[in-house]
Amino acid sequence: MPLFMDVHNVGHGLTVDDVVAAHEKDLEVQGTHGVSYKQAWVDHANGRIFCLAEGPDAATVSRVHEDGHGLVADEINEVVEYA
Repeated sequence: MPLFMDVHNVGHGLTVDDVVAAHEKDLEVQGTHGVSYKQAWVDHANGRIFCLAEGPDAATVSRVHEDGHGLVADEINEVVEYA
């Protein structure tokens, strides 16, 4: 299944608790969409959140955020992992 990296431009004032709470809501609803959120990162200096998810397509990955907490990503990019 494809991997997607999304970017949320949320501005400053974001707390770790805010990010954790939103990510936990994604995890609660992801299964109903056939999506698996893998990891989330925060760029505090620039007010951005990055989420890595595996899912059928970008629209479905976005729906998890919509249903979980309403904070949709500003962009979603399909990525390929090279190890």
